[in-house]
Amino acid sequence: MKFSCEKYLLQSACGTASRAAASKSPIPALEGLLLQASDRLTVTGYDLKKGIYTQLEAEVKEQGSVVVGARLFGEMIRRLPDGIVTISTDINNNVNVKCGKSEFNFMGISPEDYPEMPVVDGVNNIALPQKILGSMINQTIFAVADNDMRPIYTGTLFDIEGEELTLVAVDGYRLAKRSEKLESARMENCSFVVPGSALADIERICGDSEELVKISVGAKHISFSIGETVVVSRRLEGEFLNYKKSIPESFKYTVKVDRGEFMSAIDRVALIVSERNTSPVRMSFNDGNIDCLCVTPIGRAEDVCTCEGSGEGLQIGFNDRYLKDALKAAAKEELNICLNSASSPCIITAADGSENFTYMILPVRLHA
Repeated sequence: MKFSCEKYLLQSACGTASRAAASKSPIPALEGLLLQASDRLTVTGYDLKKGIYTQLEAEVKEQGSVVVGARLFGEMIRRLPDGIVTISTDINNNVNVKCGKSEFNFMGISPEDYPEMPVVDGVNNIALPQKILGSMINQTIFAVADNDMRPIYTGTLFDIEGEELTLVAVDGYRLAKRSEKLESARMENCSFVVPGSALADIERICGDSEELVKISVGAKHISFSIGETVVVSRRLEGEFLNYKKSIPESFKYTVKVDRGEFMSAIDRVALIVSERNTSPVRMSFNDGNIDCLCVTPIGRAEDVCTCEGSGEGLQIGFNDRYLKDALKAAAKEELNICLNSASSPCIITAADGSENFTYMILPVRLHA
């Protein structure tokens, strides 16, 4: 195999594909990147759960393939001088890398040791702009569970109904929901769960572009085609929360807040909260203001946030991190905080009703 290409293109492709390479594996090839030179150069990373491959323009003099260590090769390409990189291999998988006056020689791994990535037989297909999918993931991924107690919640639900796509993430203490109308869909009503780790990579790959992401849904895997890059992920199996029945539809109190002011008040009172000294933020929803109070062994912090409306003095405790995560993800400056009682969920929506996001946070029990 022998090919030449621009260093920055190869560096970008390796950075993207490396996100799917295993950090540690009993199969050494899975810790590497598969380089395949034919008409173009394809760089692939795959850890048996998630795979990413991306293509780039290259001048291919001899077709072939080899597996190179993802970490070493990525650092090698990053540190090369700018210019044209030439890479060649021999029949024993010895790899030679040249760029300017720099040259590296190292042992590669036989491509025969690299597992084959699953092919997604996409019966159902949808497409939406990169910036919309990236935004939908960004506004929900914070609520994905970070432990394996319930594996299904380590992913985000994609729910397709009619011409609407809804993403839902839940971890047992909070829920994030974001909906968007689809312009291009060939899919019956269906739902599937995509692992959060794959969605984090997809969000990074998606640019602020109107170019379409094509999603193909197979029986066990899903693929996301983003420009020259394809992300293939397994589907998570299990019973996901029925979010439609979980979100309250009517509320006793609704107050309108400025997102920045509310977040700053929570930020200030939560300064005395730490891993060793945990405590909920106690909020009193009064007429025209929200009193925020936090008490830990470190001390006591109080602040006030103005609001429109009244909660008639209702007191509720919240985990400050869960509340701040939702406020950061909300894409509007004016928000409605919807409440019923001290023990029922709090719902956050856009005050003007124009943005299709909903956040639900369960309160923390307050002690006298």
